[in-house]
Amino acid sequence: MNLIIQGLEVANSDLRELAKLAGADHIEQITGQAFRLENASRREHVAEYCADAELDFAFIEQTVQLSDFGLVAMDMDSTLLAIESIDEIADMHGVKPQVSEITQRTMRGEIVFAESLRQRTALLQGLDQDALQQVYDERVRLSPGAEKMLQRMKSAGLRSMVISGGFTFFTDRIKTKLNLDYAAANKLEITDGKLTGKVLGEIIGASGKAEVLKIVREKLGLRREQVIAIGDGANDLKMMEEAGVSIAYHAKPIVQEKATYAINHVGLDGVANLFAWSASS
Repeated sequence: MNLIIQGLEVANSDLRELAKLAGADHIEQITGQAFRLENASRREHVAEYCADAELDFAFIEQTVQLSDFGLVAMDMDSTLLAIESIDEIADMHGVKPQVSEITQRTMRGEIVFAESLRQRTALLQGLDQDALQQVYDERVRLSPGAEKMLQRMKSAGLRSMVISGGFTFFTDRIKTKLNLDYAAANKLEITDGKLTGKVLGEIIGASGKAEVLKIVREKLGLRREQVIAIGDGANDLKMMEEAGVSIAYHAKPIVQEKATYAINHVGLDGVANLFAWSASS
């Protein structure tokens, strides 16, 4: 198999040492931040070495290509986006510390998502709806490498989807901006131009995200093995279980423990680098 090594700075000495540790016989550069160590073997010391050197690693079967997959499903906040949108909305209302605390507890799996969302949304009651557009215009930032990753995946034939426990106000706009194929999220209740502090309909939480992915996967006629799911928080775990390959992106420990691969140092384009893809992509 291949050992994929990625990092913001990858020293030649680290590559040589890792090739030695893993018994690899050839080093190939994929990008400026990604390298493929060919004919490697799984060795326990690789993880320890990479942790010390601040490098991401993944053992990948040599035959696996990006075009083997048909769908990539992504969480939105702190995954596809480099922000937590609900925290930024809360900042407009002067309640960011309270909302952020609940967000972090939820990400660690200490509180059930649906209840967490109700608590956080209730704190937004009375906020003018124009604040949502202000957050989108002034604070929304894509995670590094997001557009590059999506471009490569689209070139390889994959469909794309954002599944969020956040709000449709943002997922709808992100879907259009990035030309995604599918989007799903929760809908805020707005009355007389102000947020009521409530969410309309059934809340899309951990189970809801998994169900949405399953529905789209079956609609596309894909097997579980043909899906890549990317997330960072505990409420992404059930969604990630519906995919053949799960990626913990700058994620909480509980997610890294259960994911197929973890990316902690490079951007989202690191996901595409894991699998062979043509230079034209």
